[in-house]
Amino acid sequence: MYVPRLHAMPERADALALMRDHPLATWITAAGGELQAHHLPTLLEPDHGPHGRLQAHVSRANPLWRALGDGSPALVVFRGPQAYITPGWYPGKSEHGRVVPTWNYVAVHVHGTARAVDDPAALRDLLDRLSARHEATQPRPWAPADAPADYLAGLLRGIVGIELVIDRLEARRKASQDEDLADRHGTVAGLRTQPGDDAQAMADIVQRTLD
Repeated sequence: MYVPRLHAMPERADALALMRDHPLATWITAAGGELQAHHLPTLLEPDHGPHGRLQAHVSRANPLWRALGDGSPALVVFRGPQAYITPGWYPGKSEHGRVVPTWNYVAVHVHGTARAVDDPAALRDLLDRLSARHEATQPRPWAPADAPADYLAGLLRGIVGIELVIDRLEARRKASQDEDLADRHGTVAGLRTQPGDDAQAMADIVQRTLD
């Protein structure tokens, strides 16, 4: 990923936080000479090994896990808040007109070696941890143990785990850092008028470049 110096996210903790907060990741692999992309809820284990590990699962019918085998290079993309930025929010539009639209976003690219994990005990452990992570905000969290044992056993037979051992991270936070201060203030004000959580989250991110 191209990361200009102004957009770099040098702190690993910031990249890990985005990965935790936006766990629906895109796993990109090459198989049979073709690129494939799979959108999977992904569990981050930052303390596993030197650089961490990602885990997910796929349908047994999905050819991805067979293509990975015991190890294959892969790229996993996590995308955070994003928003269109109109030059109509910039004071510079009326002052000199030398402004254009852009798109702000935050993204993390994770490079590593992915493999299939076709082990019932490991897969059940993964499901327990995934459920605990995503049910944590529910008043009565669901757990795999809540389902009938025979039903759960059937589901487990239909899925396969995958994991990626992280080699390196690339992170970019494009948040109007290359605009002048007045136009950044205008961007924050404009985003505050927009609907949706992404616009409000991006307003917060741009605001932090001003604080």
